[in-house]
Amino acid sequence: MKNKVKEWIKRYLPAEIISIVVTLVSSVLTYRLTKNNLTTALVGTWVGTLGYFGTILLTDVFITNRDLALKNKAYTFKTFGLNIRALLVEFGIAEFFDSLFVRPALMYYIPIWLNDLFLGVIFAKFAADITFYVPAIIAFELSKKKLRSFE
Repeated sequence: MKNKVKEWIKRYLPAEIISIVVTLVSSVLTYRLTKNNLTTALVGTWVGTLGYFGTILLTDVFITNRDLALKNKAYTFKTFGLNIRALLVEFGIAEFFDSLFVRPALMYYIPIWLNDLFLGVIFAKFAADITFYVPAIIAFELSKKKLRSFE
């Protein structure tokens, strides 16, 4: 189990760091510009999602390309499609509920309840991450052998 946790940290932590930074920056800027909690919640959610999945996708593409190059094989458009398919299986269900329901609601209400945008966004992000990672990690583990072989 210790090795699994290390694997998950190695996979998800860089994307989480990028996501939290862009979520905070976009939330603060949006609130300063609009003074609207709903707009702030939606922008923070979606910008954080883009930062997170952009990081995950770039990492997966880099790793797959490196692994194929070591075997003198090319990274192709088809390989990219396989990377995308693996991500959809890993994150699809978790992301659907997270981005459309859980995270925007938490990003809206928690800053209001705490009366602190910065702290509220951080708490909302971590609370939403709990409901996101349980199904995502299960899907990742179940799909590793079938969907992450790019040879």
